Parts: sequence; C-alpha cells; structure tokens
Amino acid sequence: MLARDWYYTERRRVGIDSAVAALYDRHDNSDSRAHSALTMLGLKPGWRIADIGCGNGVLACEAAAMGAEVDAIDISPAMLALADILARDRKVKIRTQFAGLLSFAYKPNSYDLIVSEFALHHLPDFWKAVALTRIFNALKPGASFYLRDIVFVSMPDGIERDVESWADFSIKNHEFDRESVITHMRDEYSTFAWVIERMLTDAGFHTVSVDYHAPLHGTYLLRKPKAGEQS
Repeated sequence: MLARDWYYTERRRVGIDSAVAALYDRHDNSDSRAHSALTMLGLKPGWRIADIGCGNGVLACEAAAMGAEVDAIDISPAMLALADILARDRKVKIRTQFAGLLSFAYKPNSYDLIVSEFALHHLPDFWKAVALTRIFNALKPGASFYLRDIVFVSMPDGIERDVESWADFSIKNHEFDRESVITHMRDEYSTFAWVIERMLTDAGFHTVSVDYHAPLHGTYLLRKPKAGEQS
C-alpha cells in the first residue's frame, strides 16, 4: 500500500513492545498448541505460509520445522528479535518482515496458508476490512486463512444491560485478567463477532468453521474459493 497521511498507523503501539515481549514465556504449551493447529490446517512440506502478528515466532518456527516456507511478520522489532532467537535455537529458517496487516509485502495468489492470531483487533473496523481484503488477495485460490482474535461474542450486557456489569461478569466468570478486559474495551478496537463474520464473507471468504469458545475470543477457519466456485 502507498503511504498516505490519512492511512492508519499500524505502529502506533510500538514503544510498549519491549515490555510486552518480556511477558512471553516459551516454557508453556504454545509449541504443542501450534503443532496441533498446523496439523489441523493440513500443513504440508513446501507450503508457503505467512504468520501475520507472529509475536515470538512459536507458530512460525513450528511451521518451518514441519517443512513450510515461512514469512514471520510483525510490527514489533522486539517480537521479531524473539522470533529470530527461537528460529536459531530450533535450527529452522524463517523470513522475518517488519510490517503489519496493512503493510506486509506479498504477491497475489502466492500463499498456501495465512495465520493471524490476536492482531486484527488492533485495527479500526474500516482498516480491518482493508486488511482482510489484502489477505484474501495474497492467498492462492483454495487456500486457507486461520484467524484467532479478540471479539465481543455478545452485546455488552449484564443484568441491567450495563457496560460495567458486563465487564465485571467477564472478569469474574471467565478468568480474564482485569487489565486485559479494561484495555480491550478502552484502548483497542475489538468488535462484535457478527461484524467480523460479515467482513470475512464480504472480503470473499468461504467460512469453514467458527468457534466462540469464550466471550472475548473467536476462532475462524476460512477458505478462498477456487475459480468458478460461488462466493
């Protein structure tokens, strides 16, 4: 995309990224979860994949270990540094790219799989739609897009349909950290599940599956239709 002064600045939150990176700990089940997700997605050796918002690179490195050609993309230099360290530790090859959903470089119809986890909600809705169109264009026909993100599954609603009641309910009943809930309601651009679903279908994707396993989480498996398939 060409830079314009009215374009959304993806890097507006860079500056806190070093502190965020320090919270990442590879000594959890993230490797096995990444392997399970990639196996479910049918990853094959030789596939070209992009992990947009790759964070510390766990999924990108696991994909590389499974034989994929991987572009690990993030707007955070601190996260990309962690991804490079993990790739060296695991002796796998990834290509890191300092970019985001609105600025990652791609050739049309070039990726066999694109994954983005907990990155899309950083964009306002207009720019979410732009990002989804770019992802659609980057995928090969018949290829998949795996999206996990922060979404509001239901309306902000407590006993009195009060925002504070709804937030308190989410914190007390779903094991969400209070600061996380506050941040995503106050400072991020999380949106409703039904809005995301409409954006995805309007971008051209076929919906394979949708899972709302928590009031603030949504997981979507999408496919770019092949030529001649109905959208």
